[in-house]
Amino acid sequence: MWMFIFLLTIVCSIVGIFYLTWAVRQFAFVKKLAGDNRKKASLISFAIIALMFAFFTVVMSMVNAIVILLFVISFRLIFGLIGIIVKNYRKKPFKTYWQGWMSLLFCAVYLIAGCINCFHVDPTIYDLKTDKNIGGLKVAMFADSHLGTTFDAKGFGKLLDEIMAHSPDIVLIVGDYVDDGTEKSEMIKACEELGRIEPKYGIWYVFGNHDRGYNRNGEDDFTGEDLVRELEKNHVHVLSDMTELIDDRFYLVGREDASSSGRMGIEDLVSGLDPEKYMIVMDHQPTDYDNEAAAKADLVLSGHTHGGQMFPVTYVGEWFDINDNTYGFERRGGTDFIVTSGISDWEILFKTATKSEYVIINID
Repeated sequence: MWMFIFLLTIVCSIVGIFYLTWAVRQFAFVKKLAGDNRKKASLISFAIIALMFAFFTVVMSMVNAIVILLFVISFRLIFGLIGIIVKNYRKKPFKTYWQGWMSLLFCAVYLIAGCINCFHVDPTIYDLKTDKNIGGLKVAMFADSHLGTTFDAKGFGKLLDEIMAHSPDIVLIVGDYVDDGTEKSEMIKACEELGRIEPKYGIWYVFGNHDRGYNRNGEDDFTGEDLVRELEKNHVHVLSDMTELIDDRFYLVGREDASSSGRMGIEDLVSGLDPEKYMIVMDHQPTDYDNEAAAKADLVLSGHTHGGQMFPVTYVGEWFDINDNTYGFERRGGTDFIVTSGISDWEILFKTATKSEYVIINID
């Protein structure tokens, strides 16, 4: 399904370039440069679009350049429609090409705000109640750091300091800690940053769909085994379809990522656990809510969705029944579910439908 969305995006981009070429041609400075030569005006317009696309590809990436292109096209379509409606009401043409300038202005403001949302990380706090005797527990959770996208190992260390300022009892990393573009040296340094913090019940990690990599073949690449080795070297506990009873107070259940064909069913994974004890499940992708609720999990923590990333594709995962939830808190049966929008992002440097966050959960 995501491949279909990717192909649709490419098709829309190509079609949109023809529309945008016409739209840029309407600017007064383009008309002045081209004179009465429409072919020359189209070439100038296309050259402007190509140069801007190349600029954002170099400064950001091709993916971000495509995102910017699509939103410029979208805003021009919106203001073009508004222009048609207003023109019919006024019954006379406009003296200035305000549709073009307003499209650029609104697009710039929209994407700058999205970029700020992506790079700026805020805490989101949840207060949960339980009848089980857990004795009060403060959990810090984050996912989707995709190390190297919006911060390096040093920046990651600063975020860890912010998280530890909340004095959590335990720190949970719910997948996509690294990405294909993460350099091995940065991965090692980031793991060392984790090694210097000491929450009461330690740091626990589960794999996401990006952590083992899809296309790592460079000189500075690493395997999933390399990642586990560095995490464990720095006292991070890796849970891959495993359960752990902590301080005889609560269970921590770490699931293998849903993309793994060999992962255990939740009912088998928690079979035999004491139902009187609180159970926290770490599952990177929020795709198994019904089974996790049936297994009597008390709290399920996920990431993966990036909070819907950008409007208007925010709820595509839910519309096509890929994800059970996109962002935030949901209670299903007797189970609490929380999906975080992530501490960073994959490739795209804009979040217009959500924010970057780490999560603090107080359980009493």
